[in-house]
Amino acid sequence: MSKDTRIVYRGRGHSYVLDGRKVPGVTTILDNGIPKPALVGWAANTVADYVINRLTLVDGQVVADQLVTDLRAYNESRKWPEKMSGEFPRVPLAKVLGTVQYAERDAAGNRGTEVHKLAEALTSGQEIEVPDELAGHVASYIRFLDDWDPTDALLERVVVNRRWGYMGRLDMIATFPFVDLPDGSKFGGRTLVDIKTSRSGPFPEVALQLAGYRYCETQLLRGGEEIPMEPIDSCAVVWVRADGYDLYCFKADQSVHRIFLYAKQVADWLDKDTGDSALVKSDALRPPAPVAP
Repeated sequence: MSKDTRIVYRGRGHSYVLDGRKVPGVTTILDNGIPKPALVGWAANTVADYVINRLTLVDGQVVADQLVTDLRAYNESRKWPEKMSGEFPRVPLAKVLGTVQYAERDAAGNRGTEVHKLAEALTSGQEIEVPDELAGHVASYIRFLDDWDPTDALLERVVVNRRWGYMGRLDMIATFPFVDLPDGSKFGGRTLVDIKTSRSGPFPEVALQLAGYRYCETQLLRGGEEIPMEPIDSCAVVWVRADGYDLYCFKADQSVHRIFLYAKQVADWLDKDTGDSALVKSDALRPPAPVAP
C-alpha cells in the first residue's frame, strides 16, 4: 500500500493514515460522537455475567478460582497486559475485569468477518473446519447467501473521504435482486452491506455508519492504488444469528450522511489530543488582591 494513504494494523486493531496524517475511522467517529446510553447498562451487565458465570460453590463457599484463572488468561491476551504477582493481585485484576466488556464487543465485531469468510469458503467448495461456536452463525449466513444470491461481491474494502478527513473499512458491496418495499421504493442493485452478529441486532445508528462508507470518494486497493467509489443503489444490514438471519434495508442517504458529519464534528471537538474541548476551560482562578485603603 501507499505510505501516504493506508490502513495500519496494530495487533487486533487498526488505524488510518490519509495523505500522511492520521485520521479517524467511521466506527471511531460514531463511538466518540454519538451518545450510547444503552451501553452503560450493557457494560455493567456484561461484567456481572462474566463474574457470576465463573464462580463456583465448594462446600457451601463461593470460590473464584475460575474467575481469576480466566482473568489472568484474558490479561495475557491483551495488547498492554497488567503486571500481576501473587495469587490474588486485587488492583490489576480489578483493572482487567473493568475491560471485559470490550472483549465481548470486539468478539462480536470480529465474528461477522469470520462468519463471512468461513461461509464463502464452504460455498466455494473448500473443505474447512468450522469452530463449534460459529457453526450456527455460518449455517445462517449460508442460508442468507442461498436466499438472496448476492453477486460480484467486494469484501472488506478500505474507503477514503478526503473532503471530510476520514476513512473506513466496509464489510461488503454486492449486487442484489430488486424487491419492492412497503413504501413503494425498491431495494436491490449495487448494495452496501454491513454484517452484524450482536445479540441485540442492528440499531438505527448503523445508518450513520453505512452513510459514512457510502459517501466516501475512493476505494483503496491492496496494492495502494485508489479507484473511485462506485455508486450505491441500496444499503442494508444482515443480522446473523445461530438460529437464523434477518436482512434489513437501511436509509443511508445524503441527509443521514449530514448527521454523520455532525457526529464527526462532535468527536473532533472532544478529541483529547487535537480537539478544541481542551481550550474552553481555564486554569483555576485566584481571587483578586485586596485593594489598599
